This record gives sequence, C-alpha cells and structure tokens, in this order.
Amino acid sequence: MPQQQPPAVSVIMPVLNEERHLRNSVRHILEQEYAGEMEVVIALGPSTDRTDEIAAELVAEDPRVHTVPNPTGRTPAALNAAIKASRHPVVVRVDGHGMLSPDYIATAVRLLEETGAANVGGIMHAEGENAWEDAVAAAMTAKIGVGNAAFHTGGAAGPADTVYLGVFRRDALEQQGGYNEEFIRAQDWELNFRIREAGGQVWFSPELRVQYRPRPSIKALAKQYKDYGKWRHVVARYHAGSINLRYLAPPAAVCAIAAGLVVGAAVTPWGFVVPAGYLAAITAGSLPAGKGLSFKARVQIPVALATMHMSWGLGFLTSPRSLAKRVIASRRPSVPAPTADVE
Repeated sequence: MPQQQPPAVSVIMPVLNEERHLRNSVRHILEQEYAGEMEVVIALGPSTDRTDEIAAELVAEDPRVHTVPNPTGRTPAALNAAIKASRHPVVVRVDGHGMLSPDYIATAVRLLEETGAANVGGIMHAEGENAWEDAVAAAMTAKIGVGNAAFHTGGAAGPADTVYLGVFRRDALEQQGGYNEEFIRAQDWELNFRIREAGGQVWFSPELRVQYRPRPSIKALAKQYKDYGKWRHVVARYHAGSINLRYLAPPAAVCAIAAGLVVGAAVTPWGFVVPAGYLAAITAGSLPAGKGLSFKARVQIPVALATMHMSWGLGFLTSPRSLAKRVIASRRPSVPAPTADVE
C-alpha cells in the first residue's frame, strides 16, 4: 500500500519591523523536515525598516512564499489576513522573530492526528544573541521570571488553556471566525478560550520548540511586558475566573514596593525592607537562571527580571476598564468544534 501523503500546510506570519530576523525565520520554515506541500504567507504591516524589501526578496527566491498587506499593523488583523490568503488544511502560526526546530511541523501534524486536538503548541525557547538578550532569555525561562507557565518553562504533554503560537486545523479556525481583532495582545488566549468553550482541545507538548529572540533593549522589554499586563487584565475582565495567583503576583509586587518606598521615605526606614527584600529575591533567583552564561549576562538578569515584573504589574494595574468594555462588546460566541480528521 502506498504511503499516505502528509496534509498540506500553510504557515502564516504577522510581520512588522522584523528586518533583523525575518530571513532567518523564513529559512527555518522552508528547511523543515516535512514531506507535505507547504506555503508561507507573510502579512506585512507598515514597517519602517527593510522588512518589506526582505519579504520581496524571499518571494522572488521561492515560489512557496507569498505576502499580503496588513495596513493596520495589528497582529490579529495580520493573522486573519494571512489565514484568508492561505489555502491548506493545517495552519501554522510563526512570528517574524521565531525559529522553528527542524521537525516542528512534522511533529505538530502528528500530534494533531494523535490527540484529535484543534490546536497544538509547545515551548517558547528564548535564546539571545548578546549578553542582554541572554539575560532576558534566562529570565523568560525561569520560574522566578514567568511562574509555572509550561510554554516558557516546559512540562508534561497534555491539555492546556493556551499554547505558544499554535498549529491549527483550518476548519477549527474558520468555525471560530479567526482571531478577535480587538485583542491587540492576548489574542491567542482569547481564540483558544473559544476553541475550548466549544468543546475543542488545545494541546501542549514539549516536543514542539520554537527559538524566540528576546527584545533587544530595556525599553523594548518594558513596553512588551507592560502591554502583556494591560491585556491580561482585559482577559480577566472578559472571562471572569481566568485569573490566578501567577497573574496577580506582579501587580501585588508593584503595590508592595511602592508602599514600602513611601513608608520608608515618609514614616520609617523599615519601609525600605520591602523593596530591598524584592531586590534580594530576584538577585538570588538570578543565580541558578544564569548558570552557564557570561558574567556580563548574569549581572543583567536581575535587571531583566525587575523590568518584566514591574512593567507587567504596572500594565495590569493601569489597564483601563473602557478597553475591556470595548473588547467585551466585540465578544464572539464560540461554535461547536469540528471533529473531522486533518486530512
């Protein structure tokens, strides 16, 4: 009996100002150890660097690569545009600074078939290219930095609330109407919530690994994590009961440190015990996280941790209720998940 051909795959990429990593990211896709047909659809936002030029070169070099415009620059709009322009039954999301492991697509397709899941995903494996990025990568893969999030720190395979990026059955995406474009951040969580609410399964597996390039500066990292915190509060208001202690830890730390500084300055020096204790904790926590790194990277891990914690917490605390109301008004009801095979 002839061997069955693997299902064709569409890789979708939302891209904005990714001149540094785009070519390498696409190379990791095109060199996948996968026997099935493949296409890559890059949704181009209004970049101010050479991203569009590089994308045009990639299209000219390989007929499997295509581009579509994303004039808003927003990630969920880019994803929906790329989904609409793509055509295959399996849809793989990849970011412009993500590098797939060689067997990522083959493993993901196998997991879709074995588990019957609507979406599978794995580990966001942060790796830096200089001392600062190495420090951020260490912070992003340590429990003191991100808690017990499996897609950051690893864990056993099994059902999950959400996963990093995702490899979807197209019919599951289309049944849910794609991404909710009101979610500038946390759009993955929101879509996966609808998939699960409709009876579909989201599956995490440590077999799936994507190299992730951290933000290149403190300012960029702070903005990233402030946005994460702001939109995680939107999610909490959107779906009551979705919050847990891991999400409350950063805003609690911001409040405690602020209170300690005020008390220390205005009432008693004992107030400074709180911020001093926090600094001691992240410094101690950075020691195992920095194992094997250069001295320059190790001494920057506490800076990365503090930037992540404080920015996330501040974003959570200052997230406007009006933003959540607008998003809630756009709520899409989930629809029953399909049960058809990938093929």
